[in-house]
Amino acid sequence: MENLINALVSYIWSYWLVGLCLAAGLYFSVTTRFLQIRHIKDMARYLFTGHESARGLSSFQAFALAVSGRVGTGNIAGVATAIAIGGPGAIFWMWAIAFLGAGSAFAESTLAQIYKVEIDGQYRGGPAYYIEKGLKQKWYAVLFAVSTILGTGLFLPGVQSNSIGLAVENTFGIGTNTSGIVVVVLLGLVIFGGFKRIGHVAQWLVPFMAAGYMLVAILVIITNIGKLPEVFSLIFKSAFAAEPAFGGMLGMAISWGVKRGIYSNEAGQGTGPMAAATAEVSHPAKQGLVQAFSVYFDTWFVCTATALMILITGAYNVVDPSGGFIVENLPGTDYGPAFTQAAVDTFIPGFGGAFVAVALFFFAFTTLMAYYYFTETNVAYLWTNHDHRVKAIFVVRILFLVFIFFGTLRSASLAWALGDIGVGLMAWLNIIAILLLSRPALKCLRDYETQKKQGKNPVFKAADIDVSNTDLWK
Repeated sequence: MENLINALVSYIWSYWLVGLCLAAGLYFSVTTRFLQIRHIKDMARYLFTGHESARGLSSFQAFALAVSGRVGTGNIAGVATAIAIGGPGAIFWMWAIAFLGAGSAFAESTLAQIYKVEIDGQYRGGPAYYIEKGLKQKWYAVLFAVSTILGTGLFLPGVQSNSIGLAVENTFGIGTNTSGIVVVVLLGLVIFGGFKRIGHVAQWLVPFMAAGYMLVAILVIITNIGKLPEVFSLIFKSAFAAEPAFGGMLGMAISWGVKRGIYSNEAGQGTGPMAAATAEVSHPAKQGLVQAFSVYFDTWFVCTATALMILITGAYNVVDPSGGFIVENLPGTDYGPAFTQAAVDTFIPGFGGAFVAVALFFFAFTTLMAYYYFTETNVAYLWTNHDHRVKAIFVVRILFLVFIFFGTLRSASLAWALGDIGVGLMAWLNIIAILLLSRPALKCLRDYETQKKQGKNPVFKAADIDVSNTDLWK
């Protein structure tokens, strides 16, 4: 069974998908004239504007919900995995896909706002909704919705809960059964409170956990600040096979950098738009810009903090594709959270294990909140009858918690493989969709920029850009 799953991962995550992600990011960057640079001030400004309404969240709450899904085990274990298999150069390609991915993130999140709907008194949106309303392809929308329910409701939660279980057991000696029960109880208190409670918890928890993690990372880097130029040189040289030790790993560096970058920042994957659709804004482009910034936050800040801690302290191994190791600074250590633990231990001996275990708990917990919301959003799409929808959502909440508990008991390799299948399927379906729907996204951006030049606070009317099936923007 595991061999079959690994074969599926290899097929889904072929160089075709890596190339498609890079091509889509480049396309939207060029066609928007690199809005990720031109509008970076607006990205930060809109982050703290707007207010929560009866139907939707504030821009910051929607941002926090998206970041909840983005900042997870990929920022700790995923970065370590990229270094171990792709070498230090993989970090450069994580940065590259984040820069280009900001363009894709803008497009998908703007589309989510344009085509969002109101269901049971709250905003819903995302790829399934804009595929049906924009592309008018119901079967395609249903396929994405089913893939997302399988991905975020069944496959991906296992990666997060498995990481929590292993980290807590290895550090504190608490069994995975116990940690699984604790996570299920705490998460149940959140998700049974509905999307408003999820948004409120994310609003307070995400900044707290990110600030704590970044603070420790900065302290580790400052302690070794003299090595920082050498580390950046190593990253850039390895990224282009100019570093002799990693000269034969260019393909692996690109592949693992892009793959782990997408897994972490989720640009183009289709999860970010579901969070973006919840925001109460006057123009879709505003939340598109906010969600583009969330890609930067995830990769350029949090992932980079992990990478620099690992590389600047030398707490890593790099696997030789032909067998053995190119670098083996941590003999007998599996790649993953242990790299980050070892890096923090160089700053405060004995502190690394506890710090990474706590960080993983918060990162993974908030990601599980987001995964549940993404699952519920697609359940709401599939069940159009109100009574049936309410019952289906209740059943999904129970099953989601069950899957999380059993995820803590699975092997780490199986959990990651299933997660890769979930991310890959969603990415394939969504990237093709947003490329086909690029016209309304680009017209929306031009409308926003035209109003800005006129000194207005941009307000969107679908008729102004000749887009149909946008019931909430008439």
